[in-house]
Amino acid sequence: MFEIFRLRVYLCFIINVPKALWKLARRATSGQQTRIHPHSGRVPQIYAAMPQTHLSLHYHIIFSTKERRALIADDWRKRLHSFIGGCIKTLGGVPEAIGGTSDHIHLLIGLRATHCLADVVREIKVASSKWIHQELNHKLFAWQNGYGAFTVSVSQTEKVKNYILNQEAHHNKKTFKQEYVELLSLSDVEYDEKYLW
Repeated sequence: MFEIFRLRVYLCFIINVPKALWKLARRATSGQQTRIHPHSGRVPQIYAAMPQTHLSLHYHIIFSTKERRALIADDWRKRLHSFIGGCIKTLGGVPEAIGGTSDHIHLLIGLRATHCLADVVREIKVASSKWIHQELNHKLFAWQNGYGAFTVSVSQTEKVKNYILNQEAHHNKKTFKQEYVELLSLSDVEYDEKYLW
């Protein structure tokens, strides 16, 4: 049976523990697991807790233009999506789907454990705003300050991809505001309407 000794200080000072067990407890608290042998007199052996880290981190991220103005024109929207995909790759992420309309954008991206979501979103916004200002000469373009982010399970990634890639058809029926509030409600995210827009 595997055990992890997490109370090494307690064991050392409260109970008289042999030196070998003190070393064992120190190793165990560093993230290793110990196999305890039932034979008396044997020092337990140390085994690595997990040789690798395995993750599946997919995020559906949404943010709009400043004041939800219709600033993203049809003739350069796809170029913007391609640029943002390049930003995500440069940051070490995986762009799985990018879509949107004239006033907001949706991203489905895969990230590593070492990524900070807020930093990734900030870098995407800064780089894409700069690109729009310099390449397209839209000096007044700006993104909103905040964003929405929702984790997506692997079983739902195809559904979310289709949703993102069909944004124009979707928004023939719903406004961005209706869509966003619906997503917050579906994800049980609390919000105050006063500060939402």
